[in-house]
Amino acid sequence: MLQVRDGAPATLKILFDRYQLPLFNFYCRTIGDRATSADLVQEVFYRILKYRHTYRPGIPFRTWMYRIARNARFDRMKKSAPQTALQVEPPRPADPADSLQQQQEAALLHLALMQLPPEKREVLVLSRFQDLDYREISHLLGCEVGAVKVRIFRALRELREILHQLQEPTMSIQVKP
Repeated sequence: MLQVRDGAPATLKILFDRYQLPLFNFYCRTIGDRATSADLVQEVFYRILKYRHTYRPGIPFRTWMYRIARNARFDRMKKSAPQTALQVEPPRPADPADSLQQQQEAALLHLALMQLPPEKREVLVLSRFQDLDYREISHLLGCEVGAVKVRIFRALRELREILHQLQEPTMSIQVKP
């Protein structure tokens, strides 16, 4: 990133190759729409190039990039009409060899994740799917590491409750003749 900042924008391709898929997955898991996610990934790299002069060497690049990603997502959500809800798409299997049970579990987890409030979904996606550590997340969210731990704990607890509700067998109604 320092090379990009210092006037070698062609090196942005290296960053794009490295972070395109993680960003796409971040967006898919937080907003649930693949087309919008792809658009937002492009927007993030445009903003990285546009705002490259604001990058400071002491800040981890990944944290800086996710801050841009969050801002791009917030800007997109503000522009879209509030009455227009995004259609949540189930995740596509990463490997065709995955068993049907693994695919069903992944789809169930995705459904539960999309039922979480956006702020809880985001903190879980950052910590569990994007592998950011608590310190990086605290930098990104502008809060203490302890607050991040509490937010993740609460989000996991709520996700567990949602998963439990989704997995409960529906009660069958018995009709007496």
